[in-house]
Amino acid sequence: MVPDVSTGSNTRGLIVYLFGPGRRDEHTDPHIVAAWDMAGAPDPGRNPTATYSQLAKRLDHHVDLRTRELGGKKPPQHVWHCPVRTAPGDRYLTDTEWAEVARRIVHATGIAPDGDEKACRWIAVRHADDHIHIMATTVRADGRRPRTHHDGQRAQAECRKIEAEFGLRRLKSGDLTAPRTPTGAERAKAERQGQTVTARHWLREQAYAVAAAVHNEADYFTVLQSLGIKVKTRLGPETGDVIGYSLAAPNDTNAAGEPVWYGGSKLAPDLSINRLRERLPGQEMADHPRHVADPAAPWRHTTTAIHTARTVLDSDDDAAAQGHLAAFGDALYNIAGATTGPHRAELQAAAMAFNRARRSATRADHQAATALRKAAKELAYTSNEPGGLAIALLFATLHLARAAAKWHEQRGHEQQAAAAEDAFRHLQAGYQQAATPVLADLTHRAPRATTARRFEQDVRAALPNHADRILADPTWTALTTSLAHAETAGHNPRRLLAEVGTQRELDSAEHPAEVLNWRITAQPNLRAQAACQRSTVYGTSFVSAMANPPATPVADHFQPQSLRRGR
Repeated sequence: MVPDVSTGSNTRGLIVYLFGPGRRDEHTDPHIVAAWDMAGAPDPGRNPTATYSQLAKRLDHHVDLRTRELGGKKPPQHVWHCPVRTAPGDRYLTDTEWAEVARRIVHATGIAPDGDEKACRWIAVRHADDHIHIMATTVRADGRRPRTHHDGQRAQAECRKIEAEFGLRRLKSGDLTAPRTPTGAERAKAERQGQTVTARHWLREQAYAVAAAVHNEADYFTVLQSLGIKVKTRLGPETGDVIGYSLAAPNDTNAAGEPVWYGGSKLAPDLSINRLRERLPGQEMADHPRHVADPAAPWRHTTTAIHTARTVLDSDDDAAAQGHLAAFGDALYNIAGATTGPHRAELQAAAMAFNRARRSATRADHQAATALRKAAKELAYTSNEPGGLAIALLFATLHLARAAAKWHEQRGHEQQAAAAEDAFRHLQAGYQQAATPVLADLTHRAPRATTARRFEQDVRAALPNHADRILADPTWTALTTSLAHAETAGHNPRRLLAEVGTQRELDSAEHPAEVLNWRITAQPNLRAQAACQRSTVYGTSFVSAMANPPATPVADHFQPQSLRRGR
């Protein structure tokens, strides 16, 4: 059951909407199910002689008195509005049950406490099977305003109790860090325009994806504009510095043909200008050359940083953990943007799902996650997806997403835990699509039997407690191929197995050989590194074809097909 509290100043306008046909004729049989005084509240839905103006006048009775006391100045935002909707799949409540819901919510929020004869006047209108609208005028009979501080949270808490008592679907409790939900008008507009998502949703995803890749504030606005998004900044009156910004989607206009603007903080709490600055690196870092000698380095660096993030989530430093979760949210966008295979759609879905898990009421220490954020930004400037190493990174994201869900669950962050689990499922699906053919290819190219037996001896010597499970794993043959590659790259197989086997415990791994395979794949090529160092000593240029990436990320990286809007 979802309540959504808001305020306004037009009593009659809201009444006209509640008892009208709706924007798409979706309002059927609108009528009052509960009110401050059922006998005294005109019901235009049941009484043919009742008018919208009569009902508005009755609701605004005490508002009018207060207005006269204020010399004709009407109290600001005096209309309180709270739609309450059951979850999809829930049974339809009766009018009597909805009346109880309405009375409990106006009591819990301070609009009309039980037994308070001077409480605000209110009505609850039902015009659909699955929801009601509670409307009140927030001036009490004694002329005071009601105590509605944290009314949204109190409505949420009461709905959790109602769900349990009415046998409805139990929804997750929030902590005021969720982004704003698109309004009914925004959803209707998207439908009319043939869009799959609202302008608010589309802008939020673009903003997150761009912020994940850029190196400074100026690049953030530049890349957004390159996507056709209109940008409007707000400057401080004294300093002239940017103190806020708004975005407008292409071709999204109001009735007057003007762009519809959404402030950064209205898209999501961590997209405000101040929150962005906390996690964008300084100008000094932004001015560094953006080229990478080894195209595989960004993938390897990000994998290492994600392994570190898992360790942080196991610590007692919640601020650092929250910082790493925010950085991981950025990393998922860049991993999806740098991916070219058919599993890219699942990675994009994972990035969008994890957005709810990247924020909580815990204040993030973004500096603690600098390594992960920096490594992930490198991915936005690479056009090379190095096969097995990219899958090793994807494998690491699986475990971090699951660890994030556990971290949130332990701290009572229900919505974030559910979002992390959702992201995990998308990452798991993407991993299966990408890894299955690669593992099959590694198995097909297995080394000769004598080499495999030597590797078996190495496993028993390096990891005696896990050897039997590793050798019985169906992916053991694929692991022998990776060990042969690592040996060619300059690693000692036995030492390498001991090293990667102790990076994290293997007891809980369902397929330990598969885990070791991707850990080994993520190891650097020692011979290539040595050659690179020698070429540097002798003054020989050693750069790859990726030596000169674009100064800003390719715009298409930020436009998942499911979120594209008409231009």
